[in-house]
Amino acid sequence: MTLQRLLDLDARLSARLRVAERPGILRTTAIFLAHSGDSWFWWAALAWLVWRGDAFWRPWALTMLVSILALAAVVLVTKFSIRRRRPEGEWGRFYRSTDPHSFPSGHAARAILIAVLAVGMGPAWLAAILCLWAPLVCLARVAMGVHYLSDILAGALIGALAGAVVLMVR
Repeated sequence: MTLQRLLDLDARLSARLRVAERPGILRTTAIFLAHSGDSWFWWAALAWLVWRGDAFWRPWALTMLVSILALAAVVLVTKFSIRRRRPEGEWGRFYRSTDPHSFPSGHAARAILIAVLAVGMGPAWLAAILCLWAPLVCLARVAMGVHYLSDILAGALIGALAGAVVLMVR
């Protein structure tokens, strides 16, 4: 199978998951989930935990924060090396204007990284929640039309590998 055929298949499968133009609860839920993986939200929450957290949460949040920042550098270098355009669409204008490249998905990489680190660092209740949340963020990015399926698969792989590396070296 040629690269073009794979890209066409990717576009067709991604379009089937798209709900960005369909009003309703599924679209509203996808919007919430798509935004819940935004970097600024995680940076702010983790910075607050570093500042106000106790003996458990402070190092936990610092590990997460540094890992997310390092991951962002890897994702950006990859995005600007590959330069794959995002799918056409109206939703997500901020993402489209500040980062026109879709491969790999930074949201998917970040969500999976966070879930992997939570599994490795605990607590178990939070790890369970984040392991449910992370794939939903990934799918929501496709559903809202700012990524192709291959973007989130690549981002998820990068996030999982980064999480494994962090857990081995910490």
